[in-house]
Amino acid sequence: MIIIMLNNIKPKTGRLLISEPFMADPNFKRSVVLLTEHGDDGTVGYILNQVGNLILNDVIQDLWNSKNYIYFGGPVAADTLHFIHRCYDKLQSGEDIGNGLYWGGNFETLKILLNTNVISQDEVKFFMGYSGWDYGQLDREIDQNAWMVSDIFNPDLIFSNDDEKLWRDVIVNLGPKYAHISNFPVDPSLN
Repeated sequence: MIIIMLNNIKPKTGRLLISEPFMADPNFKRSVVLLTEHGDDGTVGYILNQVGNLILNDVIQDLWNSKNYIYFGGPVAADTLHFIHRCYDKLQSGEDIGNGLYWGGNFETLKILLNTNVISQDEVKFFMGYSGWDYGQLDREIDQNAWMVSDIFNPDLIFSNDDEKLWRDVIVNLGPKYAHISNFPVDPSLN
């Protein structure tokens, strides 16, 4: 792992984790993770930039209008479906995680709203599985420079469909001190 002095922002619900450029774990290589819970019981989040090859109506047949891709949320409970959204005004449910974003909500209502095109694809993102850390585990990984944390980002980034660009954009948003990291090659031996 490359050792770079990374930022000192602490993890918190609603913040982004950005993997260091040469992370060896294939689950998190060049990943951006939205934290939906961080506390005494541990941390939960979803990888925003690892799109899968399934769309929602491949998994739930009565969602005939939904063409939303399902993302790999993380290696924990990979057979469970989760979602984040920015349409509380329409769904009237979900846990507020800040920045106009919500975690979960009434899935039956969501299905109706998707089938009637009341909620668009850029308002909700679906995940199979999630990323999880025991209490203190994520803090130790951050101390080892495996992750950077961002508390300033445009919520539109969360619903981006450009997986590679998302990692770079989030790093650039950290400011000029970190922007050069976004240009590191995936494999430094090819540089």
